[in-house]
Amino acid sequence: MSFWLILLLSFFFIRYILPNLLRAALGGFVRQQVHKAQQGGGPFGPMNGGPFGPQGPPRPTGPPPAPGQVHVDYVPPTASTPRKGSDRMGEYVDFEEIK
Repeated sequence: MSFWLILLLSFFFIRYILPNLLRAALGGFVRQQVHKAQQGGGPFGPMNGGPFGPQGPPRPTGPPPAPGQVHVDYVPPTASTPRKGSDRMGEYVDFEEIK
């Protein structure tokens, strides 16, 4: 008899009471984290660069360019001498098919 009573009480606790307790506890925590994120604080704030570290190169702090002008932060280096078509390919070997 006591086994069935414990089973019935645990079922009601798990089914009806525990979800409400978890919802109340986690709801407050989630609201707090959302508020922190909107204010720019917390571990993923703008000073830390997000969850994967700093994103991209640092922003220039100088005056913004005039309208219609383009500002380039980085230009990749170019090869000193362009390679010809045969330099990029492997060596051609003529062969005969043997039957």
